[in-house]
Amino acid sequence: MTATVSVPDRAQPIKLLLLDVDGVLTDGRIIYTDAGQELKFFHVRDGHGIKLIQRAGIEVAWVSGRASPVVALRARELGVDLLFQGVRNKVEVLRQLRASLNLTNPQIAAVGDDLVDLPLFSRVGLAVAVADAPPQVKEAAHWVTDTPGGRGAVREVCDLLLQAQDLWETLMAPYCV
Repeated sequence: MTATVSVPDRAQPIKLLLLDVDGVLTDGRIIYTDAGQELKFFHVRDGHGIKLIQRAGIEVAWVSGRASPVVALRARELGVDLLFQGVRNKVEVLRQLRASLNLTNPQIAAVGDDLVDLPLFSRVGLAVAVADAPPQVKEAAHWVTDTPGGRGAVREVCDLLLQAQDLWETLMAPYCV
């Protein structure tokens, strides 16, 4: 019988957090203005969580099947240099990142919200589904957030990584008065 690895044990070695965009960093809605401009909603707590794990030395990559100037703008704001848009094969991006960052699968976490993210889930050390993901995605995940995509789910994952790696108290010290 194979022993089940706990979520904190899976989170402990993570050095790269790979995030889907639509449905994970946003709530999945795509809004167009009459002028044809695209609008997306990002949650500020997700952004703060990303900045925290970056300070802890964890790399962050965004991988999206769609291409959007708004996503590029938000990635720049947060200092996310590993941005891949218009991706048809997320597994190939995973392979590239693994090689370029000299990582192994157990050092990578992926957060997804839909069926297109499933191929990543079986190839990473920690697979996370957002709370509003379809049942098949939740079943394939090692962990499911309490919060839906675009509403703080990424922050939950960031907090989990920091706590599992015993970095939480150090990074929280500036906020404790």
